[in-house]
Amino acid sequence: MLYHLFDYLKDFNIPGAGLMQYLSFRAIFASVTSLLIAVFIGKRIIRWLQKKQIGEEIRDLGLEGQMQKKGTPTMGGIIILLAILIAALLFCDLTNVYTILLIISTVWFGILGFADDFIKVFRHNKEGMSEKGKLIGQVVMGLVIGVTVCFNEHIVIREEIPAGKEPSGVVVSSGNARAEGDNSAKLEYPGAKQSPMQKGHDVVKSTKTTIPFVKNHEFDYKWLSPFKGKWGWYCKWGIYVLMIVLVITACSNGTNLTDGMDGLATGTSAIVGVVLGIFAWLSGNVINADYLNIMYIPGTGEIAVFMAAFVGALVGFLWYNAYPAQVFMGDTGSLAIGGIIGVCAILIRKELLLPILCGVFFVESLSVIIQRFYFKYTKRKYGAGRRVFKMTPLHHHFQKEGIPAVITSPAKALPEAKIVTRFWIIGIILAVLTIALLKIR
Repeated sequence: MLYHLFDYLKDFNIPGAGLMQYLSFRAIFASVTSLLIAVFIGKRIIRWLQKKQIGEEIRDLGLEGQMQKKGTPTMGGIIILLAILIAALLFCDLTNVYTILLIISTVWFGILGFADDFIKVFRHNKEGMSEKGKLIGQVVMGLVIGVTVCFNEHIVIREEIPAGKEPSGVVVSSGNARAEGDNSAKLEYPGAKQSPMQKGHDVVKSTKTTIPFVKNHEFDYKWLSPFKGKWGWYCKWGIYVLMIVLVITACSNGTNLTDGMDGLATGTSAIVGVVLGIFAWLSGNVINADYLNIMYIPGTGEIAVFMAAFVGALVGFLWYNAYPAQVFMGDTGSLAIGGIIGVCAILIRKELLLPILCGVFFVESLSVIIQRFYFKYTKRKYGAGRRVFKMTPLHHHFQKEGIPAVITSPAKALPEAKIVTRFWIIGIILAVLTIALLKIR
């Protein structure tokens, strides 16, 4: 809203009105605003949750310090959602399709998580919403994002067109394409005084995405299509939509599984958010994209502003969620955080980097899958189930005393704060590695 207000005031030559045209300025203010909102509103929301006796119900699983958490307010994800949405509404361009999709995703996954927490807290059903119900909600939003990416004329990429060859995607009318540098200058092309497009390039609808370790850093989902021609066109977009659904669902569930220790999901997600924000800013700036030889995606600079609000909200929430936690985010926060990460990665075409960037979430999810599969397999084979880890998700493996399992190290339980800090360090290492992949070909 402030962005559009200052854009209007700019015509009256009011000093300072042009500041809102700078992505860097809006990103900084969005992060600071969301952080302050989370800190100041968070205290009041925690008191309200305590007053309503909306506390976490704890089952005794023999984990160190576990029962001390009993009664700690949950559903604190409301703090994160309010901080993100207020900051985004103030500083983002609300006409930008990427901003709209991220806001819708935040609200949708927030409602989905709130419904799950509501069943747990008010209906005293520890299982919450059924896995099938949550999966349906995640898939629906994945389909919405996928269909929008396929058919919205403003979601395009710049593609280099060799002389004498046609573009691999659908060329978008030049009047619909917009490019943004750090100053958010909206340049229509062709016909703009300073066209950001270079000779030999065109703006197209494409199923290309970013992949590391190859020369051009690009992978096209049409390569997975067994058909050519018209059917090949339908097939490649169908494969792309399925991938989008898979990524968003996996990210949402992965973050949900990681949310089991004070500050673990919050801190790790903030690290991921910083990297995605950097990628969004670089991908939306034609000069930086050319210099780094990465995919230029017009308009994604606004995603950087949204992700700045995202990171600020998480840091502000961490003020209360750090060990020992005064509030838990619950599924209201974890499902929304994962959904935002997945949607952002899809929109900036970096979803294939997520197994590295979100390595903590990936390993946490993988540990659960391995544990379930191995337990069922050994139960059928030996009559009694055996475990690979002492307990899953993986962070609980380090929190539990040694019990019969394939992997028993460490034999003694580690303090929760130490486990969380080490996972943060691993997250930072993975984040740096992901950024370094921009130059590794």
